[in-house]
Amino acid sequence: MEEKVYDVAVLGGGPAGIAAALSSARSGARTILVERYGFLGGMSTAAMVYPWMTFHSAVGEHVIKGIAQEIVDRLMALGASPGHLRDTIGFTHTLTPYHPEVYKVLAFEMLEEAGVELLLHTSIIDVQTDQAGERIDRVQVYNKSGTSYLQAKAYVDATGDGDVAYMAGAPWEQGNDTHNVQPMTMKFRMKGVDLQKVKQYMQENPSQFYHKSLIAKLDHLPLTGVMGFYDKWNAADLPIQREGVLFFSGPHEDEVLINVSRVSGLDPTHIEDLTKAEIEGRKQVLQLESFFQQHIPGFEKAVVAAVGSQIGVRETRRIIGHYVLNGLDVLDARRFEDVIARSGYPIDIHNPEGKGVTANFIREGGAYDIPYRSIVPLKISNLLLAGRCISTTHEAQATTRLTPSCMAIGQAAGIAAALTVKHHCNAIDVPITELQQRLIEGKAVLY
Repeated sequence: MEEKVYDVAVLGGGPAGIAAALSSARSGARTILVERYGFLGGMSTAAMVYPWMTFHSAVGEHVIKGIAQEIVDRLMALGASPGHLRDTIGFTHTLTPYHPEVYKVLAFEMLEEAGVELLLHTSIIDVQTDQAGERIDRVQVYNKSGTSYLQAKAYVDATGDGDVAYMAGAPWEQGNDTHNVQPMTMKFRMKGVDLQKVKQYMQENPSQFYHKSLIAKLDHLPLTGVMGFYDKWNAADLPIQREGVLFFSGPHEDEVLINVSRVSGLDPTHIEDLTKAEIEGRKQVLQLESFFQQHIPGFEKAVVAAVGSQIGVRETRRIIGHYVLNGLDVLDARRFEDVIARSGYPIDIHNPEGKGVTANFIREGGAYDIPYRSIVPLKISNLLLAGRCISTTHEAQATTRLTPSCMAIGQAAGIAAALTVKHHCNAIDVPITELQQRLIEGKAVLY
């Protein structure tokens, strides 16, 4: 079997993996990005997680920039994003619509510009470590050409589920106190929606919507998101464990992204459960299409236009690192000396056991730090973590899992991986001041 050797191998091509590969290559490391689908974008494209939330704190401070903002700027230049808009639900300060098909192509272009080698339709099937089990020697991959090995000096696990760290033997945990994870959601788009009719109903029935909704400002703001229609949802009594309707407008004028389906009680890391979730999620899409057409003003002529290539997954393995970020760290807006990213998204836990969402907001509308130690796993010395699998508690993961946060984490992980090669050191021994300086030079916000 053919074996290739790189400085850095980024495994997983979602938002975190894209940012990691870009920052690694821009740092001078020979970098490869491996992705199981025939396109990039991870949950943003495969599962239609839309829009991106959020680049700002609750009081409007722009806390995520760097590669994440560069992507938004380039999408705006292509007419594929309006940039950061006010969240008319009022849950966050802003949200960022984008066109997923343009994002897929832009990611290819940016990686090519940076000199990243790309391998699509390729799955990681095994990880081989040294005799002590403390360092990854190589990973085995499978694709249409058969099986082969990739060897790198440093690796970034951007698989979302922590697959690489798991196969390498890194310690991990999952879920809440009973090991149950947040539910999965099959997202889908409907087109032919009359958003003016939706807006009119909201203005006439404000009590039927989320209490922070910016209904009084809808004459001056574009309608970006809707949470509510509580009366109509309750009257329909669908067998879906939600409390109301949630959707976001765009990317086209008559389109919305529906985030209502919920599949609970299953483990996305167990293939039998994931299979059940895919089947149940698609059944729910058809139920919901009928519900919207029959009950929600403005959807009378709307139809399903697209469904996710896979069900959306909020939570699986959390790899245990040198620091486990916790809920109090988030809510207290804690600062860390080894900060590598910041986020202003609240703790947003979809009940693993049934109905309900627990939302806890950061003190004084601020932002919290994500420390470098939380992206360095225990035991495996040449591995970095990027995305929703980093070292957190169940509560803290409910904010770090959001896409802009994952992008910011990915940028840091890619630079750190390149620095391990430059300094011939273990991941935990990367000079933190040099890493932070590189991030600042890349226009990330750390302070």
